Amino acid sequence: MANPDHPAPTRKIARQATSAVAFTAEPPDEDDPLLAFAPYLHAAPRRNSITPECQRRFVASLAACGVVAQAARSVGKSMEALYKLRARPGAEGFAVAWDAALERGVQRLEDIAMERATLGTPTPIVSGGQLLGMWHKPDNNLLRFMLQNRMPGTYGKDKIVAGHPLYEAIRAEVEAECAEREAARERERQERLRQLELEEIEWEEEQDRLAEEAEAAKTPEERQREGLLYALNRWSLEELLEKVKW
Repeated sequence: MANPDHPAPTRKIARQATSAVAFTAEPPDEDDPLLAFAPYLHAAPRRNSITPECQRRFVASLAACGVVAQAARSVGKSMEALYKLRARPGAEGFAVAWDAALERGVQRLEDIAMERATLGTPTPIVSGGQLLGMWHKPDNNLLRFMLQNRMPGTYGKDKIVAGHPLYEAIRAEVEAECAEREAARERERQERLRQLELEEIEWEEEQDRLAEEAEAAKTPEERQREGLLYALNRWSLEELLEKVKW
């Protein structure tokens, strides 16, 4: 029986189906682990709330078609409402299931592409306006594309990917340039540290020189006064009183 959420192609030739249903598969079964996620639970559900059942139907439809807009239409909800629900705290299970459904849809499309590349697609044989039959026409361009992307080391000769000699040469050159820049920055940092150390030594020497000049310029009275102040700073209050009595 036809699924109302996934209408079957209505054209006479299957390959002429519209894009809305051309790549639609059967939705997952009710016991599929994909549908075992923890849905978002509304604290106060309203008439138009996206219920747990609606969330599961959306995920099932998304896994079948791989298109968010089409899955949203199949459950009668807007994409805006679904994306808002996905972003809410507590909807993490729904978000994970959403991503898993998309991944399943993409994987199915890749399987379809590989099947069409190797087994071909039904192609009508027409003569005199009459449909004489169908034959499966392999898609060599699609096959080449799949091989180049799945096995780039063997078939991706025209593509610069990891392992390609040109790719490795460019990477080695970039890594060498990065290493040289890092070494230059390190040399500059070390040179700056040495300059700061020299400046610190010069400053300390200048301070010592100024202190020596100041000491040499003191009068005998100033030296005597400093000696007394130094002694007073070392005496305790009791020692000072004792010396005053003496």
